[in-house]
Amino acid sequence: MKIALIGYGRMGRMIEQSAREQGHTIAAIVDPFAADTPAGILVSKTIAEANLDSADAAIEFTVPATACANIIALAQRKIPTVVGTTGWLDKLDEVRKAVEAANSALLWASNFSIGVNLFYRIANYAAELFNNFSEYDVGGFEAHHNKKLDSPSGTAKTLAEGVLSKLDRKNKIVWDKLDRKPAPDELHFSSLRLGSIPGTHSLFFDSQADTIEITHTARGREGFASGAVRAAAWLTAKERHGVFTIDDMLKEYV
Repeated sequence: MKIALIGYGRMGRMIEQSAREQGHTIAAIVDPFAADTPAGILVSKTIAEANLDSADAAIEFTVPATACANIIALAQRKIPTVVGTTGWLDKLDEVRKAVEAANSALLWASNFSIGVNLFYRIANYAAELFNNFSEYDVGGFEAHHNKKLDSPSGTAKTLAEGVLSKLDRKNKIVWDKLDRKPAPDELHFSSLRLGSIPGTHSLFFDSQADTIEITHTARGREGFASGAVRAAAWLTAKERHGVFTIDDMLKEYV
């Protein structure tokens, strides 16, 4: 598979390494600020000026402000695209219409780590078990490095929304600071940005008798990169059209 990298920052470089380890090649790089790019790779500042004719798929890891425009531009060029950027999902309907209109394919996820996505399933199942035990309150916490541009993380949003769907006594999520006690129907989820933390997400079920804590701790970005490359391989393994999530891919495994 020949991959176009849209964004060549820390994640883009990690994806390049993972793609090569999995036997794929890099067809092109699009990044207006790219430096120290590999020899022999076409590098462009924008998707519009990039030669992507040989690309089987694109993997987009940029910033929320540019992700939507990048996705639409790639869809119009009918390049199957995997998107790992977070913070743009308020425009998902707009993106979906563009992808469907172009008869292209998109796969997005708030986190491409296989471990995180299995963690979602564990957390949802735990919430389902605790749903009938009202003495347990539920809350969460996430921590990331101080260069991360969005808060809460997309992973935290997916985690909290999944748990909320399984708990009858919780109706809404409250992020970060509270200057009052939380209402019984609120799920409080807080964020921390500090140093070089790759990503930690915890979910707590607490009663007067005990606390059950479920935590996923990333050791680095390798899991995110490997999962994104695997998703691109899945998206291009056969002709697909429309918008998919990593759940669609994981249905073949779990």
